[in-house]
Amino acid sequence: MQIETTEQLKQEFSLTLSRLSHEIRNPISLINSELQLMASSHPELCSYSQWDSLIDNLEYVKELLNELSDFSHAGTVNLIPTDSRKFLESVLSCEKNTLHYLGITLETHLENISTSILLDRVKMRQVLFNLIRNACEAVSLPDGKISVRLFQADENICISVEDNGCGMTETQLQNIFHPFITYKADGTGLGLAVTAEIIAAHHGQIKVSSSPGHGSRFNIYLPVSSEA
Repeated sequence: MQIETTEQLKQEFSLTLSRLSHEIRNPISLINSELQLMASSHPELCSYSQWDSLIDNLEYVKELLNELSDFSHAGTVNLIPTDSRKFLESVLSCEKNTLHYLGITLETHLENISTSILLDRVKMRQVLFNLIRNACEAVSLPDGKISVRLFQADENICISVEDNGCGMTETQLQNIFHPFITYKADGTGLGLAVTAEIIAAHHGQIKVSSSPGHGSRFNIYLPVSSEA
């Protein structure tokens, strides 16, 4: 009974977030359009000392709304049989150029796994982009390194994303998957919460190990399905 109540509350909360995001998005889009029109009509406004801050804050609100929308829909997945190695190669091919431009080394170790897994490819791609983006923000240049591995782990397939960045404290580790808790100056506190919800919807698990000054490793465990 309590499990049903908890699930019902989560669904109601997600629905409320979705509605809230939608209701706020329209006036924000209108404000953005008006500011662009003002800037084109009166270029001198762009030199106003608070103009950049205004635009930055508006961009932050838009990002927050996008992540609220992602969070509200994270538990809804469309699972299809997927070759995990080919999928991961496709995702990483989109990231290689960006990482190279940033001066970050990408190492990959992808095992040939014969069994498929059930994935929502769009949302699992979002998960990996989130983890790689966080790793990029954690490492120091020019020695930043991100390692991505794919391997079989008993009845699961594991995708590991590891960096040699600043690492996290024990307190941070306890809170990183909680929504609206962030340790970044410009963070929303929703990226990893969305990640955890998506993985849970895949009947998987995400585990993290980290320590200050020694980087972080996120392991995603996804079950091999008999349907795959």
